Amino acid sequence: MKNPNKKTAVILFNLGGPNSLKAVKPFLFRLFNDKAIIGLPQPFRFFLAKFISNMRNKKAQKIYAAIGGKSPILETTLAQAHSLEKELSFLGDFKVFVAMRYAPPLASETIKEVMKYDPTNAILLPLYPQFSTTTSESSLTDFATKFQHQQTLLGKNIDLKYICCYPTQSDFIRSHAILIKQTIFKIYENKIPEFRFLFSAHGLPQKIIDAGDPYVFHVQQTTAKVLENLAQILSESLNQTAPEILAEIDHSVCFQSKVGPLQWTGPSLDFELRRAIIDKKIPVIIPISFVSDHSETLVELDIQYKELALSLGAENYLRVPALNTDGHFIKSLKEICREASNSSNSACFSGQGKDRICPKNFTKCPNLNFCEA
Repeated sequence: MKNPNKKTAVILFNLGGPNSLKAVKPFLFRLFNDKAIIGLPQPFRFFLAKFISNMRNKKAQKIYAAIGGKSPILETTLAQAHSLEKELSFLGDFKVFVAMRYAPPLASETIKEVMKYDPTNAILLPLYPQFSTTTSESSLTDFATKFQHQQTLLGKNIDLKYICCYPTQSDFIRSHAILIKQTIFKIYENKIPEFRFLFSAHGLPQKIIDAGDPYVFHVQQTTAKVLENLAQILSESLNQTAPEILAEIDHSVCFQSKVGPLQWTGPSLDFELRRAIIDKKIPVIIPISFVSDHSETLVELDIQYKELALSLGAENYLRVPALNTDGHFIKSLKEICREASNSSNSACFSGQGKDRICPKNFTKCPNLNFCEA
């Protein structure tokens, strides 16, 4: 039953992207000036961010020029917000907002809009299904700090609930599995040739993972659940049981978008793509850590890696779309919000219940001053 006195703001967080070629350099500067990305103290981080953004500006502009001169991530996130708000309208008074980390609308701008709405509670929901200190924590910490300051100034007391991750949420997993099936059956209907499914996630410096960040663990969790769900879905079309199909699926988890000289999480997508072609496999690329198509999928995966694969003699190259506004993905966000909204506790939720889902050796899960360890 709807509560007429309860108004809930839902804030969707994403990385953001430049809305023009001129906006590329400021976007890069905000990115590299984030202490979650570069841990140097100020003013050293400021000067290094200036140097890197200047150095990478032209190269990054070429990337965005290849997809129309801007990132589509804001438009996609706004569409996701609109779809989610429509679904939540059946549950009560919800309004969905968008806050980007490194490009407008930034947290301070979104907070002003939230305050105008004057909610009784707010759910902070990153569009990063797998938790990392470099993404989820950075966005949540930045927003919460500014939000609490604004609350104090205005004398408000809005209850905040934080979603830290949802790497195996059932509808999120099903969204991936259905999109994979649709992609392969579009060309290879009711049969599975010699595929190798390459689950590609954005890489991180290995030192961040070694410090207790659970991101890679979450990516592996997501991949395992997607494979299980995919096998179940395929068993409905193929004359095999789900366990038989699962045992036969050839796959690998790999990482892309490496920047700088540090050792990054591996194996790289480049390495796994070459290995697949040597093994005479048809690569099927699944952007497992991206919920919207943007430069990493539209340029890296659709142009650069496709050109590499075909130049190496690949028979075909398939890329599964990001989740974008797929109905099952939007349903997963709705279910996460419903669960958080119905809880009487102000806490950090994993999107799969309130309990911690990471083994204790992942000390950064989550390393947030507002979440329960």
